[in-house]
Amino acid sequence: MVTFLLNILEILIITEFVLGNFANSFIVVVNCIDWVKRQKMSSADQILTALAISRISLLCVMLINWYGTVLNPDLFRLETRLLVHIAWTASNHFSVWLATCLSVFYLFKIANFSSFIFLRLKWRVKSVILVILLVSSFFLVFHVAVVSIYELTKEYEGNITRQSRLVNNARLSNMTVFTLANFVPFVISLTSFLLLIFSLWKHLKKMQSGGKRCQDPSTKVHIRAMQTVISFLLLLAGHFLTLIVTVWSSDWLPTKLFYMFCQTVGFVYPSSHSFILIWGNKKLKQVFLSILYQGKYWLKEQKLSTP
Repeated sequence: MVTFLLNILEILIITEFVLGNFANSFIVVVNCIDWVKRQKMSSADQILTALAISRISLLCVMLINWYGTVLNPDLFRLETRLLVHIAWTASNHFSVWLATCLSVFYLFKIANFSSFIFLRLKWRVKSVILVILLVSSFFLVFHVAVVSIYELTKEYEGNITRQSRLVNNARLSNMTVFTLANFVPFVISLTSFLLLIFSLWKHLKKMQSGGKRCQDPSTKVHIRAMQTVISFLLLLAGHFLTLIVTVWSSDWLPTKLFYMFCQTVGFVYPSSHSFILIWGNKKLKQVFLSILYQGKYWLKEQKLSTP
């Protein structure tokens, strides 16, 4: 029974990896083709493209980590493990923070507030995004340093009591920095979501007082942006909790089945959210549906031509 469940989880992990890379590669290819045609790329497309590239890297690193940890642990020595964990830290960092920047960008481009501070930030949204990425880089530097210390500490040879204390301190530091590096963007995205709700409420109230229809373009844009942000928040929360449970339970529940389940859940965030981004972007959605239609038409033609 356990072997059967492990095989199912392996199939799910590979499926999530393939689908996630397909969705992210699709975003990169479509935006790059559009960039070549128009000789320019909008700020939203720049963030989406960078986000997709970071998630391709994240999925590849996660697959390598899964392979080395579960299928071939003998080859997963200190140097390889340290390199993989640093690569995971960097790719996960950019995946989370770029998605946060996308939430902030949607907020300033869609929401309408009369506050002077909000309007000033709205006019300088590109600078706001750059500042967010610059500040987040400090989290990345500290996180990489702590991850390196944690991995090196586990290889420490000496007094068992001292080693245990060093490992526990390093793990606590690692989880503290990891929590801050993910909690801060979560709070920023949640704030953006709540402000979008408030902006939509004000807009609907204004429309109702004017006797106009509520289903106007501004309302639809608000709802589309909110769907993208809330999906990111829910998936990030699940991804974050899975990683915490995996790290903290590594000593008291070292079962392969449990680890595989956590890995399967962890792959959901970078894989599924990209499809939500495609569906929420008008240009990407049109190209995606066009490809699906052409593929369906080609299959129909092949079926008719088969004797």
